[in-house]
Parts: sequence; C-alpha cells; structure tokens
Amino acid sequence: MPKAATGRIRTGLVGFGISGSVFHAPLLAADPDYSLDVIVTADPRRAAEAARRYPGARVVPTPAAMFALAGELDLLVLGTPPLTHFDLAGTAIARGLHVVVDKPFVTTSAQGEELAGRASDAGVQLTVFQNRRWDADFLTLQRLIRERALGEIRTFESRFEWWRPEGFGNWRDTATLAEGGGILHDLGAHLIDQAIRLFGTVEEIHGETANHGPYPDSAETEAFVSLRHESGVRSRLWMNGMAARVGPRFHVLGSTAGYTKWGLDSQEPALAAGMSPSDPAYGIESQDSWGVLGIDGATEPVPAEKGAYPSFYTQLATALRGEGPLPVSPAESLEVLRVIEKIHAFA
Repeated sequence: MPKAATGRIRTGLVGFGISGSVFHAPLLAADPDYSLDVIVTADPRRAAEAARRYPGARVVPTPAAMFALAGELDLLVLGTPPLTHFDLAGTAIARGLHVVVDKPFVTTSAQGEELAGRASDAGVQLTVFQNRRWDADFLTLQRLIRERALGEIRTFESRFEWWRPEGFGNWRDTATLAEGGGILHDLGAHLIDQAIRLFGTVEEIHGETANHGPYPDSAETEAFVSLRHESGVRSRLWMNGMAARVGPRFHVLGSTAGYTKWGLDSQEPALAAGMSPSDPAYGIESQDSWGVLGIDGATEPVPAEKGAYPSFYTQLATALRGEGPLPVSPAESLEVLRVIEKIHAFA
C-alpha cells in the first residue's frame, strides 16, 4: 500500500516556466492541503520572480539541491520538459516522494511502465497532470453526454488550434520526437485523453503529422488523429500551432442534436494574468463563449460548467491520504502514450 500523507503536503516544484509558474505554483499555493516549500529554477529572472511571489518557499538552482532536502518533502511536482521526466521522477521515487509529472508523462510508454512499477514497489503515488479534464467546456460536454442531450453520440471533433508562426519561444520549438517534442505529445496528450475519457477504449487509430515550423529537425507542428472507440464513436482530433483560421473547439454530433463550442478554456489566461484559483470569478465562462446545442435553425446556448483545475490537487490530496483514487492514474496516461506511439509509427 502507498504511504499515506498526514498534515499539509510538503511540496517541491521543479521548473518555473509556463508549467510551473502559471499552473502548478498558483494551484498549490491556493490549496490549504499543500505547502509550497521548494522551487527549482536555474534562471535568475525566474528565481527572483518565484521568491517574490512565494516568499515562504526556498528557491534553489538545481534538482540536486532540492533532492538534498527530500527528507523535508512529501511530494515532487515536475514542470520540466518531457526529456527530463524519467530521470527526475525516478530519483524522486527512490527518495520516497510522491510525484506529479506534467504531461506527456515521459517520452516512451516503456519508460512510463518502468516508473509505474518503481512507484508501486516503493509505496509512493505517481500521477500525471492532465488538467484539461477540468476545462469548463469539457465538463459541460460530459454533463450533456450524461444527460443524453445529444442522443447517441456518433462523431466527436476536438481542436486545439492557434496562429503562432513564430513558435513558442521555448524548448517546444526545437525538441525532437525522441525528446518528447511535437504537438502530438504536447496537445495530443490532452485531446486523446479527453476522447478516451468520454468514449472509452480505442480499437482503431489513424494519424497524420507535418512540420511547418522554422526548425526542420524538430518534431511536428501539426497533427490530425482519427480514433474509433469500442463504443462505436469516431473521434477526430486536430492540433495546429500555425492555423491562420481556427475551427471550433468541439463539434459533436448525436442522433438527436449537435453541440458546437468555439474558443479555449479561460483558466490558463486567467492564471497567467495573476488571478487566484480561490477568486470567486475563477473558472466562470462568459455567456458569449458558451457552446450551443440543437439542430440547424433551432439551437440554444448551454450554460458552461465552472472550470476546475484546482480539482486535480484536491483529488490528489485525498489520494495521498489514502482516502480515494488518484486524479489521473499512470495506466490512463500510458494508454494515451501508446496511441501517440502508434501514430508516430506510421504517420
């Protein structure tokens, strides 16, 4: 049995780029179940910002400096590029720490299987930050499916697209496939995970990838994935960082109605702008961004569920205390990785 945490969960965060500073640190700091004790970043500017925003945390320049403090921690959160995940998570597990790994988990499913086995043997918990399970629009769509508001679902279309021809300006622009790079690893890990959560196990996979970026040796900047689930539903997923015109976020067709939603969830920009997850306005979608349900000529806006990224850490705290399941199991993330690997094998 995994060891159970008691009291506040003492946490170390490795990385203070977008993942660490926008997502993990604000969510951890706003949750009374956690204390943010150590932040790792080698960048002097980021270190100064981390110290300013989280004065109660020690800011250290290397993972080695943080691991020297492992006896004072319960949990390690990895907000670093995927190439680093296997070694850092493995070291944390060996030190007896529970681990949160940002998606896409690791670069190969074989690495993921090994880490899951090590965590089980060490009696610690290992989970993956699939925060898009708590997007407002995804929670809304789950509710509509539960209520059978569309009848029998036939096709599910999901897109993450934007116009960014200059790239991200970080490691994502140049990372190779072997390094866990590419939009299929990055955004595909979210879209495939959402499709499986909605419609179950995949039995047929087709995929296409292309690199239209300025770095010809890097992984793909565009991908299309078609999945046929055992349930009979067909999921069609698009990822594109260079889309001069974007499509709908969701377009779902059922036997009695369809649901279409434009625009991305508001939680990331809200967190990036400094909104606290504890703010009453956090996660509330404006009415002009709601999706619509119905048939052509007779549609109605659907009130959006409240976006809930904090739920990941709420559920994790429950699991670490031995009172419930992990918010995301390693097996679920391995299932996603295997789909991605099959697409890369023939794309």
